[in-house]
Parts: sequence; structure tokens; C-alpha cells
Amino acid sequence: MSEARVREEKDGNVLVLTIDYPQRKNAIAPAVRAALEDALERAQADREVRAIVVTGAAGTFCAGGDISAMDVGDALAGRERMRRTHRLVRLMARGGKPLIAAVEGWAAGAGMAVACACDTIVAAEDARFVAGFHKIGLMSDMGLPYFLPRRVGVGRARRILFYHEVVNAPEGERIGLVDFLAAPGKALEVAMEKARFLAAEASGPIELTKKILSEGLDEALADEQTFQGLLFTTADFQEGRAAFLEKRKPNFGG
Repeated sequence: MSEARVREEKDGNVLVLTIDYPQRKNAIAPAVRAALEDALERAQADREVRAIVVTGAAGTFCAGGDISAMDVGDALAGRERMRRTHRLVRLMARGGKPLIAAVEGWAAGAGMAVACACDTIVAAEDARFVAGFHKIGLMSDMGLPYFLPRRVGVGRARRILFYHEVVNAPEGERIGLVDFLAAPGKALEVAMEKARFLAAEASGPIELTKKILSEGLDEALADEQTFQGLLFTTADFQEGRAAFLEKRKPNFGG
């Protein structure tokens, strides 16, 4: 069984980061999160890298968080887990290099959050997005409560977050969740076109525009760290996690 990893490949001034954890459908396991963070840190310091594409291996962008690894003992441990996660979110949203998500297959849960933390989302026409955090007794995290309303509006964000609505890529483009559509299997190709365009632009205006557009993110992440840290300690989360691993419907007690 291969380990969770993130493959890095340079194509001119574009860095392609590929989440490669096929046995968990590219879930954001701790090792994946750390690898993404390390790669983005290096990219920020690499003057040759002027744009970054994030994608997933084997026809799936990312199926969410690695629930099997969500063994959080108390609220302080939950807050620490979120603090580490938010280092990645800040690098994506506030780092100077533009990020383009190339989405094939599912972008679910944390995968949807990673896509929305990117500046541009390119999705194959048969790609699908879903939040679904509530199904395991957690709120959406990795900045999704901040990014999603800014893409689709507060009302639509509530529908997606509360009712686990699955949004296909054409509908996503209509409501602002997706920026560009691609033929099935061609999301990376289109994302590379967009990345090369941005790589040829002046970098300073892009970096400063990213900073303006992410104003308020730190406050949102501070609340998320506290709230999710508490939810990790609840009986509903323990039941939701157990139900997921046992492949049954959860019985939440509130």
C-alpha cells in the first residue's frame, strides 16, 4: 500500500502539486496536509515559481478528510489540530503565488475546502462538489465557511453546508463555485493554461490583490479553531466517526 504523498512537478514557471493517496481517494491525511504545506512554503521562496496548480491523482481531486485519522482526545488537542491545518489555509489564501485547482471526480469535504481556498477552480464537466461535514458531527472547516459564501452567497452556502447538497460542475459554474469548465479528463490541461497566463503577469499586483481579498480570514479561522476544537469532543462526533468507519447511518443524540 503506497503512502500518502504530494507529487511535485515543475512545468516552466508553473508548479503542479498532485495529491496522491489513492487508497483513501486522496483524502487530506495529516501527511498530505504537511506535504502540501511544505511544498507551498518552498514555492513561496522560489522565484521561478509564478503560479501553482493543485490537483488529485487517479481521477479524483480529494474525497475529504481522512476520518480514520481523526482521533482527537480533548478540546485542546482539537484546537491544536486546527491550528496546524490553518497554516496550510493561510499559505493558500495569503501566499503570494496564485493557485488554480484542477478538479476531476469528487471534491468532497476538506477537498471542497482546498478547492475553494484556491484563487481559481477549473472543474471537469462531470466533477462534483459536496461539503458533508455534518454527517460526522463536525462543522465545515479549512476555511470553507469563509470561502464558500464569498463564491456563492450566504443563502446558497447554507444550502450546501446544511443539506449536503451535491453540486455538479455545470451548476457550480452557474452559481460561481466553479470558474472554468473543462471536458472530462481535461481539467489539468485547462488549469495549466490559466496558470501559464497568470505566470506571465506581474506578480506584485496578484500578491497584493490576494491579500485584500482574504481580509477577515484570520478572524474566521480563529472562530473555526475554537468551534471545531469543541465539536471534536462531542458524543455526536464520536458517533458520526464510528458510523462512517462502520458504514452505517449515524444516530445523533444532539
